[in-house]
Amino acid sequence: MKRALDRDVKTPSPYPGVFSFELDFGGTLRCIPMSVRMKLDQAGIKLSLKQWNKLPPDARRQLTEKACDDPIQTQAYKQYLVSQIERFTTTPVELVPQDDLAPWANAGSVPERIIAWARGLGVPPPTPEQWAGLTPLQRFALFKLTRPGHSNENFIPAMREFSILP
Repeated sequence: MKRALDRDVKTPSPYPGVFSFELDFGGTLRCIPMSVRMKLDQAGIKLSLKQWNKLPPDARRQLTEKACDDPIQTQAYKQYLVSQIERFTTTPVELVPQDDLAPWANAGSVPERIIAWARGLGVPPPTPEQWAGLTPLQRFALFKLTRPGHSNENFIPAMREFSILP
């Protein structure tokens, strides 16, 4: 099996809502893909991996593919997610505050955390132009892949997939 740093992430993911760098774990939907993590933040719900894995595969796929781009879609997403958690898990729904000023959301400024992480790995951080050209989901993914206390081994593959690194 290829290590995360050696994988070819230029090949597009065949799964909607799953990046190529996530395929080894996200393609089967055993782990929560970045697209769902972003939607969880938007909906203000914390979902554990244990809860996620108790949801049936069809529900996980729907949570990956379901839109969450505006307030109406976000509310519908939240209602669907709550119904699935209540139906298939024995744990309560955990609400979390929504962060309307998340550092990744600002396309005009690369978060310092990403700059420091890239430099710590000996790679150039995204330029302001590259950062501005990323989708909100791509910016979210890079930010999540710089969390302190995590291995974040997919940071460089994500940078390659997003054409920031060769």
